[in-house]
Amino acid sequence: MNYERFLAQIKQEIINNMDSGSSVSVEQFFKEGEAAKAYGLKAAVVRDIAKNALRALTGYPMQDIFALCDALWATGYLEDAVIACVWSEAQHKKFEPADFAVFERWLSTRVSNWADCDTLCNHTIGLFLMKYPDYVAKLKEWAKSPNRWLRRGAAVSLIIPARKGLFLNDILEIATILLTDNDDLVQKGYGWMLKAASLSETFVKGDDQTKKKHLEAVFSFVMKNKPVMPRTALRYAIEKMPPDLKTEAMKK
Repeated sequence: MNYERFLAQIKQEIINNMDSGSSVSVEQFFKEGEAAKAYGLKAAVVRDIAKNALRALTGYPMQDIFALCDALWATGYLEDAVIACVWSEAQHKKFEPADFAVFERWLSTRVSNWADCDTLCNHTIGLFLMKYPDYVAKLKEWAKSPNRWLRRGAAVSLIIPARKGLFLNDILEIATILLTDNDDLVQKGYGWMLKAASLSETFVKGDDQTKKKHLEAVFSFVMKNKPVMPRTALRYAIEKMPPDLKTEAMKK
């Protein structure tokens, strides 16, 4: 396959959909300090383009697909990042430990806004961590990084595992590291992680003891730390808790 031609076809497909009226304005979703260059296609349209193109990559080595992802990440466009993430996520059954360095490089050098961060971390990195749980320790290093996307990624990479009832102790440890972070995108990220952990009952079926343990653990963390916990993180963490617990957590 001629990879340059293949990527050119992807770009043409994006342009064709812009012309068809499938575009939206994205600037309103990002804040100062975030780079968010976009063609303006709707998310569902971009994912359809990614999935259709992925069929043509069937049988190609994963590292070749990652090389294509690299090229897409390098453009800086939101749509290209989504396509790269769809393609990398689709390789999850083939992931090897060495792939963590690839994902870490994308997060630390290519990501420039919360949307790219969350798309990469929620799915590709989250699935990697469920396959290779020892790498959760690396997230604790990310949580101490000066790079805001590594810090947010330390939390949001655990959203899906948290919903499945995994890594509770690690989640609380990462939240402790990030507790007083002054970046609101990091605050929202670790608050979201705590919320997902408190909601693990959605996925941990038939185990009432585990459900109760996770909710109580997150509530206890919030109550212990709320004197210094940013209100943004606190509100995210308690958003789906029972009303009585939310009321208690919001008391001054």
